[in-house]
Amino acid sequence: MPLELVEERAAKLRAEIERHNHAYYVLDAPTIPDAEYDRLFRELQALEAEFPALQTSDSPTLRVGAPPLKEFPSVVHGVPMLSLNNAFAEAEVAAFDARVREGIELTSGEVDYAVEPKFDGLAISLTYRDGVFVRGATRGDGATGEEVTENLRTVRAIPLRLVGQGWPAELEVRGEVLMLKADFERLNAHQREKNEKEFANPRNAAAGSLRQLDSRITAGRPLSFFAYGVGVGANQLAARTQDEIMLRLAGWGFPVASERRVVSGVAGLMAYFAEVGNRRPSLPYDIDGVVYKVNRLAWQDQLGFVSRAPRFAIAHKFPAEEATTEVLAIDVQVGRTGAITPVARLKPVFVGGVTVTNATLHNEDEVRRKDVRVGDTVIVRRAGDVIPEVVAIVPEKRPMRSGRDLFELEPLHPCFILPAICPECGSAVEKPADEAIARCTGGLYCPAQRKQALWHFASRRAMDIEGLGDKLVEQLVDAGLVHTLADLYQLNLATLAGLERMGEKSAQNLLAAIEGSKNSTFARFIYALGIRNVGEATARDLARHFGNLEHLLAADEAALQQVPDVGPVVAASLLAFLHEPHNRSVIEKLLAAGVHWPQGEPETAGPRPLAGKTFVLTGTLPTLKRDDAKALIEAVGGKVAGSVSKKTDYVVAGEEAGSKLEKAQELGVAVIDEGQLMVLLAEIGAQNLMTRN
Repeated sequence: MPLELVEERAAKLRAEIERHNHAYYVLDAPTIPDAEYDRLFRELQALEAEFPALQTSDSPTLRVGAPPLKEFPSVVHGVPMLSLNNAFAEAEVAAFDARVREGIELTSGEVDYAVEPKFDGLAISLTYRDGVFVRGATRGDGATGEEVTENLRTVRAIPLRLVGQGWPAELEVRGEVLMLKADFERLNAHQREKNEKEFANPRNAAAGSLRQLDSRITAGRPLSFFAYGVGVGANQLAARTQDEIMLRLAGWGFPVASERRVVSGVAGLMAYFAEVGNRRPSLPYDIDGVVYKVNRLAWQDQLGFVSRAPRFAIAHKFPAEEATTEVLAIDVQVGRTGAITPVARLKPVFVGGVTVTNATLHNEDEVRRKDVRVGDTVIVRRAGDVIPEVVAIVPEKRPMRSGRDLFELEPLHPCFILPAICPECGSAVEKPADEAIARCTGGLYCPAQRKQALWHFASRRAMDIEGLGDKLVEQLVDAGLVHTLADLYQLNLATLAGLERMGEKSAQNLLAAIEGSKNSTFARFIYALGIRNVGEATARDLARHFGNLEHLLAADEAALQQVPDVGPVVAASLLAFLHEPHNRSVIEKLLAAGVHWPQGEPETAGPRPLAGKTFVLTGTLPTLKRDDAKALIEAVGGKVAGSVSKKTDYVVAGEEAGSKLEKAQELGVAVIDEGQLMVLLAEIGAQNLMTRN
């Protein structure tokens, strides 16, 4: 192909890919399937690899990151990035409005304000020359920041080339890099999967990700961006209002807050503050207040700046996230998985916009470390806007009494002691020596664990009772119709048909599914019991090794550890569960209800050519779901692990494979794609066929 045609194709691909990036990351309205996007991206990568001179500074292929830097160079901001003064009460907002009116000499009418959420992220500056992104920097001290250009290139919501027209030759856009709540949860889930440290909150995660010297790490983090203003080039926009500037930014391809608007006067400001405060828990990102800016730009210029803040804008912060109150009692709650959590019952206190009466103490070790006792005055924080927690005690306010020595004082109330039995079911509470969490051993019998146990029992990979979802499980438990797993097999048509949103046909289908689940396999049954630390693979190994329930129930720790991948922790979980009389009773009732499986034979009698081989799945595979790939590997004896180590034999990598792929490359672990996995499995199948013949 002639070079000019290659150049033309590369330019077309760059423009098309960036249009799709904008639709997906900014508008949240994808226009093509992921597979088609991946095809376009790979084509551009191939062209740039063959013709390196074709790669431009705004190429979307640069979003994957660049080699590490030794340090971040400094950047002097062309226009200082000043902070905002804060308001915490309506009177302070009214005083701000009065200062604005006085400054612009407005004697009648209302001032219009552009209002928007105050993002809890990291302020940054983006510089564009002739519409192309050339430099990005952090706010720093307001006058000087750190250049993080390569990291910012990886944030897909930031346009590398502006769309539309009308921008100045040099344009500096201000905004906030942050991490959406859902992306933060997924990132921490990946961290847990890799046994790596979790991030404390989305802001810390975003800040840490943006300040990586290796931008390839940043590229693997789900960062977002929202624009909120213009620095250099603002006086060339010929705009009359702040709202017009925001419309221009949106038109050039920048994401802006959909919650922004223009309001009038103090009444409009306070109404907006109340509205956003009510919506705060449901917003996709964290905010710590709202921002008010005089909308008319001429008035902004007239008001100017004072010290290190503009006179024309102010941040209205939400109520304090911390407060002090008294501990009235310390109780324990039993979670759905049996976790025992100490909870402080508090004298009601207003924190972060709500009245708090309970706060988590996490676990026994935390209670002891913080030395929280009944009667203490404590600092309470609303963690993540949802779960209040006790941060620390106020020692000087602790109730004391005279000690044995006349001149000594000792605390009035004793230290917290973890109960030895579960308050819900009376079963023993156990805390392994190497764990912080204590747990109820009641398992299938414990009311607090009942809903989770039922839902797991009915799930597709367990007993596969189609139609028995979480909503129906809640109805059955709340109505007192089901107390243990075995009670499912006593339900009748009249009872089910009488439930909310359950007609006779649905009830008949559910009863048929319950009846069909009686014909199971030993491995599914073990997995369905919901024994802690026993997943599908371990359940299959147990079924193969022991062959029947009688042998499993009779096994001691030494016998259990003869099973592949069953170590001391899993063996302890099995023994604790199977030796609890309540759980034995439920198992007996399930068998009496007709649950059965083939006895005395391994679940899978065929050869296991991948026995001893460990695989790790990462990224998005083109056609296979992860569960399906896992099932194929395990069907021939392979093990699927959650993290990469020296013991890993293969990493199966799909699109956006991330840190697991990097770890595999560092350790020299074989990396294969979905196609190579299928070839490997096909070769194994052919070998097995030849062996049998």
